[in-house]
Amino acid sequence: MSSGTIASPQQSPTPPVPERLPWAGLIALAMTGFICILTETIPAGLLLQISTGLGVTEAMAGQLVTLYALGSLLAAIPLTTVTRGWRRRPLLLLCILGFLVFNTVTAVSSSYPLTLAARFFAGVCAGVLWGMIAGYARRMVPEQLKGRAMAIAMAGTPLALALGVPAGTFLGDLAGWRNIFGVLSLFALLLTLWILWKLPDYPGEAADKRLPLNKVFTSPGVRPILFVVLAWVLAHNILYTYIAPYLTQAGLSGRVDLVLLIFGITALLGIWLTGVWIDRHLRLLVLISLTAFALASVLLSLGSGKPVVIYLVAAVWGLTFGGAATLLQTAIATAGGESADVAQSMLVTAWNLAIGGGGIAGGILLETTGVVSFPWALFVLLALSVWIVRRSRTHGFPPGTEDIQRNK
Repeated sequence: MSSGTIASPQQSPTPPVPERLPWAGLIALAMTGFICILTETIPAGLLLQISTGLGVTEAMAGQLVTLYALGSLLAAIPLTTVTRGWRRRPLLLLCILGFLVFNTVTAVSSSYPLTLAARFFAGVCAGVLWGMIAGYARRMVPEQLKGRAMAIAMAGTPLALALGVPAGTFLGDLAGWRNIFGVLSLFALLLTLWILWKLPDYPGEAADKRLPLNKVFTSPGVRPILFVVLAWVLAHNILYTYIAPYLTQAGLSGRVDLVLLIFGITALLGIWLTGVWIDRHLRLLVLISLTAFALASVLLSLGSGKPVVIYLVAAVWGLTFGGAATLLQTAIATAGGESADVAQSMLVTAWNLAIGGGGIAGGILLETTGVVSFPWALFVLLALSVWIVRRSRTHGFPPGTEDIQRNK
């Protein structure tokens, strides 16, 4: 066994690529994303219970979310770089077993510092997983199915946001927050068995093909994609993080759950439509999504006092953002080439920076100009993204084969 690998490629050859979508394996990857998102966000709906259980304030309980995000942010690039030569399935299983351990610690711990440490290391596991899920899915299928495979593998994210978090919050109120983390541990155990049963293994990146980190960053197309990630996710999170005060200003303080439900349902529709068309029209889908979201933000400003307008905007918002992760991960996996996993880790870092930036930027806007400035901040960010995508026609967001033929 060579240094830096979990198993020798000679002992476990690369499995053949199937001609059809390997649904069982792709769903296993989707459930990996599902548990990542659910583990990250579930404390947000259980803050009062957690604060009481640990004997801390709700603000301190909220740091369980912060420490998880910090772990993902700090781990994504360095750990993905260190483990790029490891075989894929053992690495995936190691991270999922990390969820089992750290969610179990969270479920039984009565110590606030220990719970924070468990949350941080759960975030570290997530940072590694997010860097490899997309590349894993792409290796399981032939070229013409790579985008669709990624759409399936990424479906766990909107599913967790739309259904998992509300369900976890509801069940937490019934059974207690510790039992919810216990259920997450059980889910990680079942997922481990599923992966061992249905997910093929693949070798890591060969040593002679590993580009230095700076070479991956400067690869054609990578930087424009990362800019779009930052701007698009920043715009989304300004609105998502402060949706409650925005709706309160609009006279819909009691409709936060309905607006987020509309967003979640249409996000699922968005990821399905992305899966159908991404292999042929990635550039077009990105441009349509960004442009529609930008126009919806203008509509949000002009019709802020009209519930029907806000519900319509929420539907467009979900529809256009639902496929964002798949579109951007597909784009950067293509641009990254043999170093796709490292490029993915850069996307994870940019994504988490944008999540944190959305909270900071939205808070500044809220305290200075108020929620009325949100739609125009979104419009500026999205318009810049459209401009970058249009300029990145050769690398980053090239047209698909059918788009080229249609334009001839």
